[in-house]
Amino acid sequence: MEKKDNKDSEDIAGRYYETEDYKRNDQLSSGLATTHEQVSDTYMEGQADAVIEDVVGVDISIPRKGYDE
Repeated sequence: MEKKDNKDSEDIAGRYYETEDYKRNDQLSSGLATTHEQVSDTYMEGQADAVIEDVVGVDISIPRKGYDE
């Protein structure tokens, strides 16, 4: 049984985004499509500042500060 689980893990780890992932219904394809969409949106925005977009539309900025000893 362990060899089958290992093989399944290797198959999952070897997957990468494909355009058909938007049409598939399995969890892995959904996750790959969502991640691709997020990366694409971030790339197209060209935004380099760290901001968390809240559900109600309020942007919460993440301050960039160094580590204080």
